[in-house]
Amino acid sequence: MKAGHYIGVMSGTSLDGVDVALVNIDNTTVTQIASYSHPMPASLKADVLSVCQGQKTTLSQIGQLDLRLGILFAEAIQGLLNTHHIEPESITAIGCHGQTVWHQPDGDYPFTMQLGDNNRIAASTGIVTVGDFRRKDMAFGGQGAPLVPAFHRALLMVDDERRIIVNIGGIANLSLLIPGDDVTGFDSGPGNMLMDAWIQQQQGLPYDKDALWARQGQINESLLQQMISDAYFTLPAPKSTGREYFNIQWLQRHLATFPHLKPQDVQITLAELTVRTIVDQVNASGGCDRLLVCGGGARNPYLMARMAETLPGTVVDTTDNYGISGDDMEAIAFAWLAARTLSGLPGNLPAVTGASKATVLGAIYTP
Repeated sequence: MKAGHYIGVMSGTSLDGVDVALVNIDNTTVTQIASYSHPMPASLKADVLSVCQGQKTTLSQIGQLDLRLGILFAEAIQGLLNTHHIEPESITAIGCHGQTVWHQPDGDYPFTMQLGDNNRIAASTGIVTVGDFRRKDMAFGGQGAPLVPAFHRALLMVDDERRIIVNIGGIANLSLLIPGDDVTGFDSGPGNMLMDAWIQQQQGLPYDKDALWARQGQINESLLQQMISDAYFTLPAPKSTGREYFNIQWLQRHLATFPHLKPQDVQITLAELTVRTIVDQVNASGGCDRLLVCGGGARNPYLMARMAETLPGTVVDTTDNYGISGDDMEAIAFAWLAARTLSGLPGNLPAVTGASKATVLGAIYTP
């Protein structure tokens, strides 16, 4: 690949901020140099949420959000450069995922939409920017997601151990790194998204720190089984999903059958939903020797403990202990994907996304 310093930018479905990572990439290694977390303004988060769950919107709203997010991402990149005293001229390229506002990989007209004007990012920073990674895969019949399994294969696969990487962001996704098999991966279902939405609605908090509120409740097995009966969980891979499906309205439909539950009972049941849907997919995939966790869910002690309890014989650990920051995993992955694009190398895995071919991903925006 084209060696150099790359910046990766990721704003996930949790909408809890913009992660920016600086890495050095060559043909054999990816080394993180620095990271920076930039806040998502509350007003901008609210406006993104106002369009990404099936609400009526206008082209004006979408256009303005695209620009505002582009400005935000450029500010986040500048924050990294300023904080770590880095000259823009030293950066080969930026890989920016953008903010997903709708992901519809199935149906008559499958599409995905990430906002955040990459032209604005390139113009503001003076750095070549690579973005719009998902649509090329979809043009060849793929789901456009998940894309990170290719990165997991490059950095975390070993010949003598069955490994599964699970990223627990707003949505949870798995990468199956099984020696002798094609790497596969898919979204297992909600990660932190429903838990965050519920505590935000009930307590006005962005997330349940250390699962302290959830631990005050008791799992309602009937509600849990009703939610697990959703058809998504038994769909075969390739499959991917997002906030347009698993959202507070989805939860409220299930809660209508259980009108008198304590809010804390709902919270811990949602945590258990995340655990069981991940564990079910691990078991359905033949199990693994080591489950490596990244994303915000890796900081949730309840999720980590329950996955270890329900996967006896499997080592459950975080990717931090294997050389890749769990907090910055996706930002680093999109820096790596930008390097693949500039090198003319494929970035997708057809066995993961269902695309008809491996292909170079993304579009290049010059300053």
